[in-house]
Formats: sequence, structure tokens, C-alpha cells
Amino acid sequence: MRLAGKTVLLTGGSAGIGREIARQMKAKGAHVILTGRDPERLAAMRAEGFEAVTADLSHADGVDALVAQFAGREIDGLVNNAGQLVDHDFRKSAPDADAADEGIYTNLSAPIRLITALLPSLRARPEATIVNVTSGLAIAPAARQPVYCATKAGLRFYTLALREQMKDTAVTVIEALPPVVDTQMNDGNPMKKMPPEECARQIVAAIEQGRDEANIGMTRLLRIVASISPALARRITLGF
Repeated sequence: MRLAGKTVLLTGGSAGIGREIARQMKAKGAHVILTGRDPERLAAMRAEGFEAVTADLSHADGVDALVAQFAGREIDGLVNNAGQLVDHDFRKSAPDADAADEGIYTNLSAPIRLITALLPSLRARPEATIVNVTSGLAIAPAARQPVYCATKAGLRFYTLALREQMKDTAVTVIEALPPVVDTQMNDGNPMKKMPPEECARQIVAAIEQGRDEANIGMTRLLRIVASISPALARRITLGF
């Protein structure tokens, strides 16, 4: 999809990968409407010329409130980037079940609910794009992040099925699978991290090129390993 002149709704756009996606799409002429929860970060993005709205996507009411703000507006693209990493490791302490529920809703239910609400408008456009940002851990899980991995795997399969449904329409459905990226979410992770600017560049390129998937950085290698031996891929990532 050519981004110039398009209107794109981007969730989780005030920090990390989302902030860089917003900046790069804006540089290509798109009008980016981004969401976030932190007032200071949203204010900073407004100062850069973005339309930035407060949205809590951890529950249905928050998603519905966001959708209501765009009633009647033409949207050409939806980038489901907002994500929540939940600490859920029984080896350290008893996990917080409520935090797990919020993570499940933010990572999986909210993208599905947004797509359900906005797809009629997207299908009415001459061309439109949906991007679901999953993770390399949607291919093979990490033992210390079972909730995050489960939600991203769920979103991956939802994306694959949605793409098949949309194959004869003007809506392109893209899955972006980042590796470990240098964002606040990954503070304390000792692994080598990709700069968010580069991760965003590859996602934006996939949008412009209309690709089905953006396998980014080390995720490309993981995909190859998983295609040869899923068990080996799991052994590699379970130690993360």
C-alpha cells in the first residue's frame, strides 16, 4: 500500500517499535492516528504533529471507546502493535492472574475486536492494510513468558486465517514478527537487541510492498529452523 495520503490507526504508538513506525509512516506522507496510555508520551507525539489519543486496550470497554471515536472516519490501515509482556514464571513466584488476563486481552482480544469493528470501513477503501504485530515467539515459545507467547501464537493463527478470508478483497493482511527489540518491554533482557528504528523500517517496507509477512532479524533464522525441526526451534527458544 502506498502510504502517502493514507490514514492509519496505530495502537501502541507512543513508544518503542510503535513510535518508530509512526514516525516513518508520517515521513512517507501518511496521517497517523496513534494510541497509548502514558499522557506524557502522548503529549510528546502530539508535539511532533501526530494525532494521538488515549486508549486502554486491556478490556472491551477501552477498545469500544476507541472505535467510537472513529465512527464515520475513513481509515486505510490498522496496525495492531500494542502489546503487554506479562511476568508469568512459577519458578520465581506465584503469577498474577489478573495481569495475565490483561495481557491476554491487550495482545489477542483487542486486535480481534478492533479488526471486527473496523473491517467494514477498511473493505470500503480502494486499498487497505491490516498489520498484526506478533513475535518470533509466536513460532516457538520462551519458558518464562508463557502468556505472552500464547497470545502471540494465537494472533499469528488468527492472522493466517483472516488473510485467507481477505484474499479476494482489497484488504492486505500482514503479520510482522519482530525479534528481541531494544524497547522498555525488554529492559533487563541480556540478549542482543535490534534497534526499534530498524524493526520499524522493515515493518513499513512490508506495508509498502504488500507482503504477507515481515520476518525480522533473527526471526528469519528461527523460521528456517522451525521449518526443518520444530522441536529444535522449541529447544532454542525455551531457554530464553
